[in-house]
Amino acid sequence: MTGLNGAQGTEAEQTMRRLGAEIRRIRRSRGLTLQEIAERTGLSVSMLSMLERGVAGGSVGTLVAVSAALDIQIAQLFQGLPEDSSPVRRRGDQPQIEPTPGVLRRTVHHDPAKGLEMVALALAPGTDTGPDRIHHDGPEYLLVTAGRLTVDCADTRHVLETGDGMRVDPGVLHRFGNDTTEPAEVILVPLTGTG
Repeated sequence: MTGLNGAQGTEAEQTMRRLGAEIRRIRRSRGLTLQEIAERTGLSVSMLSMLERGVAGGSVGTLVAVSAALDIQIAQLFQGLPEDSSPVRRRGDQPQIEPTPGVLRRTVHHDPAKGLEMVALALAPGTDTGPDRIHHDGPEYLLVTAGRLTVDCADTRHVLETGDGMRVDPGVLHRFGNDTTEPAEVILVPLTGTG
């Protein structure tokens, strides 16, 4: 995994700029000001402005809060990003962001009509998805493809090894972490239940 300054970092920075532009587009289409979004999320206007300009990344929790303030699913933020009508999405064509240092979130597939999104999440050793726990309106399924992943759900910590899977029920606050010295990778499939 390469950080924002590496070869993949350039792509991640471009994705952050496109993601920020999509947030701005959706906000404006709803007639909302940055101040209104700030009040709904508890984030500062300056942070939201930097997010929209793509000069600052947001944690997964931040993106979830902004999505909720815009009354959309987080996956919809990626709708405005370039899509190919091909059923095959090559790794280089999959939008990715670094929501927290050492965590890379890559959207493998997104099909809003079916309420389906597939995400590859890579966590460097000693990283997590941030202090904020998130939840989804539908269930989220995950499969650990490399390393060991900790999943903090409500009051329970689950430790998953390579090959282990898990379902997180709708509305359950959760976050992911890698407490080891090796990278961890997981495939996430949150369902919105719209399909």
